[in-house]
Amino acid sequence: MTEQKRLSPGDQAPAFTLPDSDGKPVSLSDYLGRPVVVYFYPAAGTPGCTKQACDFRDSAADLTASGYDVVGISPDKQAKLAAFVEAEGLNFPLLSDVDRKVLTEWGAFGEKQNYGRTVMGVIRSTFLIDPEGKVVKAMYNVRATGHVAKLLRELPA
Repeated sequence: MTEQKRLSPGDQAPAFTLPDSDGKPVSLSDYLGRPVVVYFYPAAGTPGCTKQACDFRDSAADLTASGYDVVGISPDKQAKLAAFVEAEGLNFPLLSDVDRKVLTEWGAFGEKQNYGRTVMGVIRSTFLIDPEGKVVKAMYNVRATGHVAKLLRELPA
């Protein structure tokens, strides 16, 4: 596999402005002054991505109590995200990165193993970003199931 960009703790999180499921632009800078969880997932409505999104939805109170907002990003089009938000009652913004520019800048798109084959695709990844926009934790190749519970246990105090 070729070397691809990965973010590390202490790195400045790459800036972005992407449309949410309603077409409203959302920027990482909107969260300055507050920590945020930014997670990247392959496709809205698929079993793993639905499980992960619902885990974030169901953990919203715990994340908010810890001071964190949540933002999900995928290469899905806005209409697909809107249907996903509606179907699952999601309570955080999902952003559309159809050209995969932000996914690539964050190291969440590239070569990955899928059923023993090397393919290009979205690398399920989660990042904790501090109030100044720096990476606190960068997690690549996370599992869809059980990931949010693990994340909650590992949140910095």
